[in-house]
Amino acid sequence: MTMKKSTIQFSIELDSNNIPERILWDATDKPADTPSDTKSISVALWDSHQKNTMRIDLWTKDMPVNEMKRFYIECLGGIAQSVLSSTGDERMANEINSLCDRLVTQVRQEQ
Repeated sequence: MTMKKSTIQFSIELDSNNIPERILWDATDKPADTPSDTKSISVALWDSHQKNTMRIDLWTKDMPVNEMKRFYIECLGGIAQSVLSSTGDERMANEINSLCDRLVTQVRQEQ
């Protein structure tokens, strides 16, 4: 039996100071056939040998700060859902969601 493979690719265009100007992503299972633009990516990987997390966080220099804050709040909300579906730990998921609610309130007050 052949296993299905899926590929996700990121292409980062950097300025002369190595700051991202453009981020493109593509995936074999993505509906569109061409790479898509994005302003930010956050990738976390679990290193089972070192028992720690490796992270890649990139954003373009023209991404607005308020959108960056919303991006990370939504990432946390996604983590809450992932915790619930992968472990069934409702308490931990609820704590993360409570933090998201507090952060949304804080961001709204800043505007």
